[in-house]
Amino acid sequence: MTANKTNYVLPLAFVGMMFFSLGFALGINSFLIPVLKENLALPAGVAYLLLAATFVPFLLFGYPAAKTIAAIGYKRTMALSFLIFAAAFVLFVFSAQTENFWLFLLASFVSGTANAYLQASVNPYITILGPLESAAKRISIMGICNKLAWPVAPLFFALVVANPEQVQIADLYLPFYIIIAVFLLLGVVSLLAPLPEVKAAGEDEAGETECPYAAGKRSIWQFPHLVLGALTLFIYVGVETLSLSTAVDYAKALGLSNPDLYAWIPSIGMVVGYLCGIALIPKVMSQDMAMRICAWLGVAGSLAIVLLPAEISIWAIFLMALGCSLMWPALWPLAMADLGKFTKAGSGLLTMAIAGGAVIPTVFGFLQEATGAQTAYWLALPCFVFILYYGMVGYKIRTK
Repeated sequence: MTANKTNYVLPLAFVGMMFFSLGFALGINSFLIPVLKENLALPAGVAYLLLAATFVPFLLFGYPAAKTIAAIGYKRTMALSFLIFAAAFVLFVFSAQTENFWLFLLASFVSGTANAYLQASVNPYITILGPLESAAKRISIMGICNKLAWPVAPLFFALVVANPEQVQIADLYLPFYIIIAVFLLLGVVSLLAPLPEVKAAGEDEAGETECPYAAGKRSIWQFPHLVLGALTLFIYVGVETLSLSTAVDYAKALGLSNPDLYAWIPSIGMVVGYLCGIALIPKVMSQDMAMRICAWLGVAGSLAIVLLPAEISIWAIFLMALGCSLMWPALWPLAMADLGKFTKAGSGLLTMAIAGGAVIPTVFGFLQEATGAQTAYWLALPCFVFILYYGMVGYKIRTK
């Protein structure tokens, strides 16, 4: 890589700000879904299409984002993503003015496009900014910035709107205008930030000797650990989105008072896991061990949600979120190991896999309509079992 491996504290601070922005943009769905469901009289399955519209762009724009990074670099791509974010929230203003759910879906799609470009930039950047064996530690630090932003989004709206207990769509104008201004400012900050351009070992054509496993390969499909990693990431993002974005809606379904406060349950679980990753990886446990432990926690948490009494079960979301915490930090370095000159293409494939956040929550929404809010969480169990498989076997699979 081109940057000094020991001198990345300042770049970490700037990239942490960007991870916070990612979490905030996704956390807005936690607030909008119940508001739109109530104001527009939407079924739960239809309301959760808002999440689908946010995550579908990852599938469509993951590869173009990787090409954009190759053409203009990481830093300019980050700045571009914030410009797209600002455009998305201009669309959100029009959506609120017309009270048109289809426009809300379009605005969410554009916001998801911005998220795809930013995710494609910051995740590989933070992975290769320092030693690969400690990448999960750096991503855990970024994860704290990201996951604390999820509950900040609904709290921000609750503070800005006139009556948080009875939010009308017209109340959304002011928070949307504030967000537009902030994202435009972040775009300027990204361009001015001291972020060195970095490269993974062997990423240059002349550097194949640094990564012999990638030498001679012609396609990312010749890296089975990457392909399986992308499938695992697809499943993981879906189940993590369930953990982070359904707590408020589940609290409302259970008739609990102050449901917005329950948005903190999964975020605290994620942050606790990240702190463990920062403290323990790589000296006490490896990245793959962290992934296996978290998969078992996810299995236990998903079982607890569906088997405990309903009024207690919402607290088990903490355990499910704790299980999700170190999966993302572990998955990226495990899946991107030894990609050499295919590093940017590999990160594009992994970014496309984030589209799992569109599929699994949408299925959950329709299951919720058909079987009830608590029973729908059975969907999480097979997801965690597959993630456990990757943490035990999948990441080791190699071709000659």
